[in-house]
Amino acid sequence: MTSGRPVLVVTDMQNGFVREQSAHIVPVVVDLVRRWQATGGDTLFTRYLNYPGSPFERFFGWQRLQSSPDIDLVHDLRPFVNQGFVLDKKIYSPFTPEGLTLFEERGWGEFYFCGIATESCVLKGAVDAFERGFTPWLVADASASHAGVEAHEAGLLVARRFIGPGQVIQLADIPRALLSSSPQSPLAPEHS
Repeated sequence: MTSGRPVLVVTDMQNGFVREQSAHIVPVVVDLVRRWQATGGDTLFTRYLNYPGSPFERFFGWQRLQSSPDIDLVHDLRPFVNQGFVLDKKIYSPFTPEGLTLFEERGWGEFYFCGIATESCVLKGAVDAFERGFTPWLVADASASHAGVEAHEAGLLVARRFIGPGQVIQLADIPRALLSSSPQSPLAPEHS
């Protein structure tokens, strides 16, 4: 199962994960999604949903991302959600039973991962794709960690060891056929 349609997996770009250390990635991911969808590419938006008694609550004492507005996708991505798919998950990875069914239905076999957090949900999704025989790509400069740069860099280091050094790429490495040719500066104003 090494071939298949490409999909951009926008990992957990939710209000509860956007903090000072990860906020810089929001306009980068928004522009990537805009350019990806402009060519008709499939986009999967994942949302992590925590719950009472979850392993995150039991082992970390972490109770966030159990309700709105924490669980909501960031405002700037909302215009693009209707052109994609949304997958809610209660684990790090999108490789849930529902996710696997969606991947098979859509014929996805090449996964471009971006979003938050590099060292946890982005990494775990890429590793799970690798272990299931899919082709994973981790877009380093379209990913970040709410735990800071050290956690982001640690995630990239582990990703290179788990899925292959050539599978960790930059935005500029994404094949041109998958993106519209007009990148928008993250600081440029949006046009209505």
